[in-house]
Amino acid sequence: MKVAVAKYPIGEPRDFEAFAARQEALLREAKAGGARLAVLPEYLALELAAMFAAATRSDLHASLAALQPLRGAWMALYTRLAREMGMWINAGSFLLDGGHGRYRNRSDVFAPDGGHLWQDKLRLTGFEKDTGVIESGDALKVFEVDGVRAGIAICYDSEFPLPVRAQCEAGARLLLVPSCTDTEAGATRVRVGCLARALENRCFVAHAVTTGAAAWSPALDSNTGEAALLAPMDVGLPDDGILAQTRGDEVWAIAELDVSALDASRAHAQVANDRDWPAQYFPSVLRARLERAEGHAPEQRDTRA
Repeated sequence: MKVAVAKYPIGEPRDFEAFAARQEALLREAKAGGARLAVLPEYLALELAAMFAAATRSDLHASLAALQPLRGAWMALYTRLAREMGMWINAGSFLLDGGHGRYRNRSDVFAPDGGHLWQDKLRLTGFEKDTGVIESGDALKVFEVDGVRAGIAICYDSEFPLPVRAQCEAGARLLLVPSCTDTEAGATRVRVGCLARALENRCFVAHAVTTGAAAWSPALDSNTGEAALLAPMDVGLPDDGILAQTRGDEVWAIAELDVSALDASRAHAQVANDRDWPAQYFPSVLRARLERAEGHAPEQRDTRA
């Protein structure tokens, strides 16, 4: 299965129709590259706030409230594109009002047959906590993409090993990571998290990012990073774990993922982190103990003349 991940330049659409036209054009590029699954970045829906008046789009709380009436059009857009293109689309994320003005960062997946799945972000960054209106999800999911089991870890979620491990123990061989980072440090943290999750679980990771500046938005102000498709670093796989990566102005990184070959690599792996994972739970290593150096007291020198 070919998978495409986006390095998505944040735009400033004048209306929903302009946004929709751009989505279709970009996804057709991924389709032309052979992609069966395309992954877009976290906070993608916030780009729609560009079409609001300055007082609204410069205020995150007002922007989130104003986005909610567009949820139906958002769902209809990606449902249509998935059907027409015959591909799976992970449409980044939409901050969805769950009631009483509290929002969940929801990552939607649209299937070619019109089906729909989603995963809510589980862990909040400092920025998200500080908004006072974003809340974490409460369920961890896996789903099937053309017979390949997959899970989603939205941005910061990819930096935590245990939930991803639970997804992989439930059969996931592909992790989708839509992300949005505004510093090089943040981009590095997510990339390192993605590489670590690929190594630990012997799985593929599809990491999409935002890029460019959006001074009009308090959430999308600055964006950096490279989109990449990642694999464990082992025999028959890339030494650096990178199957494909965007560079420069490239929007898509596309690579063929062979899950059967990935699973077969266990037979001749240099290391088997995925199989050796339970070794961390041995009673002797569940807690570290403080050790003190032992030895003889220092010799006393005779300093008499």
